[in-house]
Amino acid sequence: MTWRPRLIALDIDGTITPVGREEVAPAVRAAIHRAVDRGAHVVLSTGRSLIGTRPIVDDLGLRGTTAICSNGAVWWDTTSREVVRKVAFDPGPSVRRLRALLPDAVFAAEVTGVGNLSLGRFPDGDLWGDVREVSHDELVAEPTPRLVVRWVGRTPEELALRLVDVELPGVTASHDHTEPWLTLTPPGVTKGAALEDLRRALGVAAGDTLAIGDGDNDVEMLRWAAHGVAMGQAPVAVRQVADAVTSTVLEDGAAAVLDRYFAA
Repeated sequence: MTWRPRLIALDIDGTITPVGREEVAPAVRAAIHRAVDRGAHVVLSTGRSLIGTRPIVDDLGLRGTTAICSNGAVWWDTTSREVVRKVAFDPGPSVRRLRALLPDAVFAAEVTGVGNLSLGRFPDGDLWGDVREVSHDELVAEPTPRLVVRWVGRTPEELALRLVDVELPGVTASHDHTEPWLTLTPPGVTKGAALEDLRRALGVAAGDTLAIGDGDNDVEMLRWAAHGVAMGQAPVAVRQVADAVTSTVLEDGAAAVLDRYFAA
């Protein structure tokens, strides 16, 4: 009998939507629907905040599943439309350290389901939901599930170089490979760790899992899956940890993977 995954984890940006766009390509949409119709549990697993994830969930019509947002820090039940799990951390120590290391950086702390508090102004389109500019003290006053940092005017390579060998205690950090962008979540919180908890809760065997992603924050997810697939445009470090590499997001690479198991 041909193997078919029962739990499928899909990154959003760079995997089912091109970076900077909100539309899921028709071929990818159809492939996701075929997987759901054949009984697979499809989970969007993303670095996006909840407010940025909900429109994609609704556009795809996903119900009866969980959306894993903020790199695993926030879980959202797509049927009840309620947050069912949220883990937060104190952003203060990291903000103080990074302000010293990254001159001109701007910071945003997630307010789940609402938007962000920002220290400095982000480019238009960077943040979902309501954005309220605040002082340093206001930014770090409350725990947050997700802190994002953009080093304005720099490149992703410059950001990565500046943070080589830098320890940020009490957080999990991931870098974007297309923008000078850093995402911080609570310690030990990753897509892979969240998906393992969800897998156990659903009673799905470890060998029945599939994940598709393209970024630094997808590495743990690709390692977690019985079959982890990197997108064709993913950085070398991401492709190296995957079991396979598909074509790029612009070539509907995610659809090609799903159709291997669920096409009629």
